[in-house]
Amino acid sequence: MIGAWPSCPNSGMSPDRTESPVEEEETGSMVTLGVDCHKKSHTVVAIDEHGGVLRTRTVKATSAGHLEALRFAEQWKERCWAVENVRSLSRRLEAELLQAGEGVLHVSPHLMAGQRRSGRERGKSDAIDALNVARVLLREGGDLPIARLDGPSREVKLLVDHRDDLVQERTQKINRLRWHLHELEPEFEVRARSLSGPRALKRVSEMLQHHQGLVARIGSELVEDIGRLNERVKGLEKELEGLVKALVPKLHELEGCGALTAATLVAETADVTRFRSRAAFAMFNGTAPIPASSGNTTRVRLNRGGNRRINAALHIIGLTQIRQGGPGLEYFQHRLREHDTEVEARRALRRKLSDVVYARLLQDHAAHVTPGGGGGTSKLAA
Repeated sequence: MIGAWPSCPNSGMSPDRTESPVEEEETGSMVTLGVDCHKKSHTVVAIDEHGGVLRTRTVKATSAGHLEALRFAEQWKERCWAVENVRSLSRRLEAELLQAGEGVLHVSPHLMAGQRRSGRERGKSDAIDALNVARVLLREGGDLPIARLDGPSREVKLLVDHRDDLVQERTQKINRLRWHLHELEPEFEVRARSLSGPRALKRVSEMLQHHQGLVARIGSELVEDIGRLNERVKGLEKELEGLVKALVPKLHELEGCGALTAATLVAETADVTRFRSRAAFAMFNGTAPIPASSGNTTRVRLNRGGNRRINAALHIIGLTQIRQGGPGLEYFQHRLREHDTEVEARRALRRKLSDVVYARLLQDHAAHVTPGGGGGTSKLAA
């Protein structure tokens, strides 16, 4: 039956009778609350099981506004929230709704785009977007991911992203420094990828001391900036290594999976239990092929979508195992004997490693279950 979602628990809250819940008394069915999130405000649209609009409310994007949205929703006893997965805008709302005992599901932006194209409502507004979010939940039902409170993987994600930003900033400064060095002394050779090390930076600094002028001064400042960034990057890598060993020891033991690779897998996977199977995880990370059959022709094609950061991490693990004679080498050679090209064999190995990573993440989750955090203190739960 459309509108019945076993994954959305009844919050158990009595309806708010300050507004007359005519629709709920007539139907007694599940009401879907679609939310369009913005920086300053959130728009909530309630629809019935047939997609008809019941009511609309716009609230401020604050804890007080979230409480108002919850009070608005309490007039329907059976309800489920659908929130577009724009985490920087929706994270606080989701956390406070979850802490208040509400059932929340994520609607990805690409599903929203399809609903906009197929919807009968013309134009664009916050209310129309919230309506489309709710109707996606009606259409997709229990296949949508369930929202959960942020756990330790959130900290790993923040650290990984911050490290990547610092590495990118360091690379920009290194490239700028190289052009300044070429302008000052074209014959001065600096080995590729060496400027992230202290020895090469010291050599460059000594060379710049023999030059005067603005270019030399800027070059010296860049050397100092690169040195500071090196220390910060190393500090973050050390912190990530400690977190990875504590959170996912089984994954970290996988041959070819270093601390940074494991941290990327944890950060991008978030909560591994949100995937119902290893096949769902493979589709999420883009290692599962996409069906492309028609009539009597049965075939699949390459999946160029999915989470490319997880896909790249699996690629690194596979290459490392092949080069160092790890367990992946035997499977890689088996695929070559089956007349796969090297590229096809590496793709097949990535699909195999996806299952291995999924199994190890499940083992680590079972052995190290921690309560979710990161959502902060909710005024809704008070």
